[in-house]
Amino acid sequence: MEKKKRQQVFRDPLYGYIHIEYDLITHLIDTSVFQRLRRIRQLSGVHMVFHAAEHSRFSHSLGVYELAYRFSMIPEIKEALTEREELLFLASALLHDIGHGAYSHAFEYVFKVNHEKIGANMIKNHPELRQVLNEVDDTFADDVASIILKEKKYPLIEQVISSQLDIDRLDYLERDAYFTGAAYGHIDLDRLMRVVIVKDKKLVFKASGIHAIENYLVARYHMYWQVYYHPKARAYEVILEKIYLRVKDLLEQGFDFKQDVTALKAILKNPEDMYAYLEVDDFYMNGLIAYFLKSEDKILNELAHDFLNRKIWDYIDDTEENQAQINAILSSMTEEEKHYYTLKTSVTQGAYNATEYNLGDQIYILNEKDKVVPLSKHSSIVHSLITSSMKIDPKFFYKKI
Repeated sequence: MEKKKRQQVFRDPLYGYIHIEYDLITHLIDTSVFQRLRRIRQLSGVHMVFHAAEHSRFSHSLGVYELAYRFSMIPEIKEALTEREELLFLASALLHDIGHGAYSHAFEYVFKVNHEKIGANMIKNHPELRQVLNEVDDTFADDVASIILKEKKYPLIEQVISSQLDIDRLDYLERDAYFTGAAYGHIDLDRLMRVVIVKDKKLVFKASGIHAIENYLVARYHMYWQVYYHPKARAYEVILEKIYLRVKDLLEQGFDFKQDVTALKAILKNPEDMYAYLEVDDFYMNGLIAYFLKSEDKILNELAHDFLNRKIWDYIDDTEENQAQINAILSSMTEEEKHYYTLKTSVTQGAYNATEYNLGDQIYILNEKDKVVPLSKHSSIVHSLITSSMKIDPKFFYKKI
């Protein structure tokens, strides 16, 4: 667990500098597995609506690492962690998204893969990553993987990295707001860090920081509905999902793509094929989709054309009053066209969930009587948000034939 003689830094638009003190972190960043994250966009199809949102999972992962570095210096957290656990915290923060694939969520849905499970598999079994993690000790990689999988072996670290108020969300909300130009995702990070304490091995926030927490929750809520769930971004990702679906169906039919689709074929056969999965990044898929413009398969050809040329599909609310219109659209299509050119899907988001059961899912407040209480019982604003903020947005997406 050697520290550098001189601190290494990366320039970052949010934090000024990202600070690296341990050689281990540099060695992890330099692996081909981590460098692959440069080739995966953080926001997938959102960049088709917010044109500057070109940032990568690489930059987000470095940002989450930097927040882990800063949180590890909070006296209460520093006292709660051994030096090995501190390094475990830093490494887990850096590697928390290592398992993401090309245009992640659509890919995961169609090919039935789970980025957290694949990420944990990479951490434990990829020889390059394992060799670096073994610089600490022979069980370090397994412990990092257990944090990614939320196995509760290191509950405090898991809570700081993955909960309703965690360093993953703190970075992506601020970073996504910066690159999309949205005004909703700004968070009072310094204030949040000043009110952090550890009580009974649990991350707790002082009551004096309640306004910063309320602001964070409202900012997160607005980012979801104004950016992540923007209907045009969703419509664009529907096209991608249908491309994946058509490729999957054609692979199962033995279609000759006249192009190397070995990696996709391997993932279809075995969703846990780590080496095939690592081949598939945004660059790989963009190149493949560009080739599909010449495909002999008409459906694949049309889907590729829409995707590459931003021919975003139409959409209407999937409500009872619109069912006649939706049925008319569906009745004008063949069964095959319905399968590949339409999709009914819904998204749901509230400002805060007070009923989740996993450790760290709730946000806890240390009140004026020195008692730890759930956020919803301390903040009247949050209590109101729980009952009034839940929103469902069902949409019917379709390609005009």
